[in-house]
Amino acid sequence: MKKILFILTTALFVYACGSSSVEDDNTKRTKLQELKQQVHTLEQQIDQLEKELSANQTEETIKIKAETLTNKRFQHFIEVTGQVEAEHDVDVSPETSGVIMEVLIKEGQQVSKGQIMARLNTDVLERSIEELQVQLDLATTNYERQKNLWDQNIGSEMQFLQAKNNKESLETRILGLKTQIELAEIKAPSDGVVDIVYQKKGNIGSPQTPFAKVVDVTHLKIYGDISESYITKIHKGDSVKINFPALSSNMFATIDQIGNTIDPASRTFRVRINISNPRKQIKPNLVAVLKFRDYLNDNAIVVPTLFIKEDFTGHYTYIVDSKEGKTVAKKVYVEPGVTDNNLTEVVSGLSAGMQVVSEGYNQIVDGTTVAIN
Repeated sequence: MKKILFILTTALFVYACGSSSVEDDNTKRTKLQELKQQVHTLEQQIDQLEKELSANQTEETIKIKAETLTNKRFQHFIEVTGQVEAEHDVDVSPETSGVIMEVLIKEGQQVSKGQIMARLNTDVLERSIEELQVQLDLATTNYERQKNLWDQNIGSEMQFLQAKNNKESLETRILGLKTQIELAEIKAPSDGVVDIVYQKKGNIGSPQTPFAKVVDVTHLKIYGDISESYITKIHKGDSVKINFPALSSNMFATIDQIGNTIDPASRTFRVRINISNPRKQIKPNLVAVLKFRDYLNDNAIVVPTLFIKEDFTGHYTYIVDSKEGKTVAKKVYVEPGVTDNNLTEVVSGLSAGMQVVSEGYNQIVDGTTVAIN
């Protein structure tokens, strides 16, 4: 009996628990359905409010400035530092050795080509010439007598030839000594100015020791080293703008010579420019900045480099366009070319007559409504 009662009690408990679980699931389903209905209602209300706000909202207009594009002349330049040298800059030395007996010039003096600047001691040479001259006079007299006798078929031919040879030999020796005396004169190699006098009277002059520096600053040459990448763009006769920063002055000249070799260390080639310097303001070794033109397009579309932006697709800029009766900014992709002095040539993407946004481009995107000031 007790077992039956226990089984009945257990069965009733299990039934009660199962019934309670079914009722809880139904409650949850009902609650979930109610919440979904509330979410749907809220979404409809949000959508309605957004539509109402959108209908009442006024689209913002960005004020900008724009430039109308035109074809214009565009040039690209490269700059290199030039080396100024004098056409004639010579350290003059005597052609023979000797004591400097006379200095005929001073520093800063203008000299002409061939002008005697100093003389070396030639006393020994002059005494030698005097001695040889006495011997030459005797040899000349002897030669004339032998010649007269030989003309009369008197005497031997050998005596006549010896007299002639002796005379000519002495003449040659005297001529050589006179040439040495001429070499003892230190002469200016060209027109110019005596920049430095290294030696003074009493010093020993020699071919290995410079006596003075003579510089011709009226004619100068400037050398510039240009990268080999420009070798096809630089030509003889091209115009060059030369700036001398120390003088605050500019001048124009042309390329006179282009080097035929490439420096293996710097990978550059040399150009030479000749200039006149009548006022002598430009000095050798003065710093000169050479400006060469390596590109020219007479009908280019050019915009400030700042206008061109870049994203993952490429380079772009903004132009003014019309859409549905509104003035809007339009994003256009462009192909930039050469850049010079903060200006960039646009090879494609823009054309003459377009209006490119010049101010306010940082506040707009593609399609922004704009107003041009």
